[in-house]
Amino acid sequence: MIRSELLQQLHNDNPELRAEEIEQVVDIFFDEITQRLAEGGRVELRGFGAFSTRERDARTGRNPRTGESVEVPAKRVPYFKAGKEIRQRLNGS
Repeated sequence: MIRSELLQQLHNDNPELRAEEIEQVVDIFFDEITQRLAEGGRVELRGFGAFSTRERDARTGRNPRTGESVEVPAKRVPYFKAGKEIRQRLNGS
């Protein structure tokens, strides 16, 4: 599902809300998750999962086009761990 499909589904489920209102809610939702992760925090949505960040060490990578070695700096990357309920639904338990 892409963002526009999510907005359309929310609009179908909530016809009393204008499209602009739904888009604003979705924007706020994702902005808050992003802001919390940028601050080094964690976001947990019960039954769905938890978003956090993980540290990646610096390493030597390869340019796939030329095969040349490239230094890749250390960085933080987003990480998602699915919750128990969503794992059960995916596995039909």
